[in-house]
Amino acid sequence: MPYEITREEFEDAVNDAIDKIPDDLARAMDNVAIFVVEEYEPAPGEPADSELLGLYEGTPLTERDSWWEAGSLPDRISIFRGPLSRLCDSREELVEEILVTVVHEVAHHFGIDDERLHELGWS
Repeated sequence: MPYEITREEFEDAVNDAIDKIPDDLARAMDNVAIFVVEEYEPAPGEPADSELLGLYEGTPLTERDSWWEAGSLPDRISIFRGPLSRLCDSREELVEEILVTVVHEVAHHFGIDDERLHELGWS
């Protein structure tokens, strides 16, 4: 059974997760915005029932060059409220999954791929 909290409580949990990012890493984040989104909308060609907990869209810091600064839009991290809520049975589990998802997507901003994240225990 999904664990439901209000959107405000969910956003607070996302903000708490962001606050847990070490200061030196938080300062190194560049031109990235984090949003709470209700549901993941599958891209064309993806199965209609695809669900993601979070999504990083942008150019990782490790791939940016001088061309990148010439008018690039901010990178975007989306944290999906519906899929995360459906995954969890308790507030504690939901807050932990939000933290893991935020860390996971921020890691992509730093150029860390899924394989390396799994090696580090962030699955």
